[in-house]
Amino acid sequence: MGLIHVTVTLRASQKSRKKYEADFLVDTGATDSMAPASELVRAGIRRRGRMTYELADGSAVEYDYGLAEIEFMGELTSGRIIFGPDACEPLLGVTALESVGITVDPVSRRLKRLPAIPLK
Repeated sequence: MGLIHVTVTLRASQKSRKKYEADFLVDTGATDSMAPASELVRAGIRRRGRMTYELADGSAVEYDYGLAEIEFMGELTSGRIIFGPDACEPLLGVTALESVGITVDPVSRRLKRLPAIPLK
């Protein structure tokens, strides 16, 4: 499957004037989203906790995380953002996608909106 990127804007809160905007790799294998720590700090997003994450190679690593507003494709949600290494590629995880009713169509390799968000 090809890589899918989407422009994402992160803010600490609705009232925040600071933001971080970049092209994020859509990663349906990742639960949470991740961005370079220095960019999150610059955007005013604060560290709120620490969690152990399993990487694609099976190794475990601890990262700090914060909470932020996440805006992409004209949709707005909020969620956990991992403070990644400064050289990391920003990732948009499946939790943010699903919370606004967007999935990846494996045939067309595009993001598509669901007609309704499942509550079942």
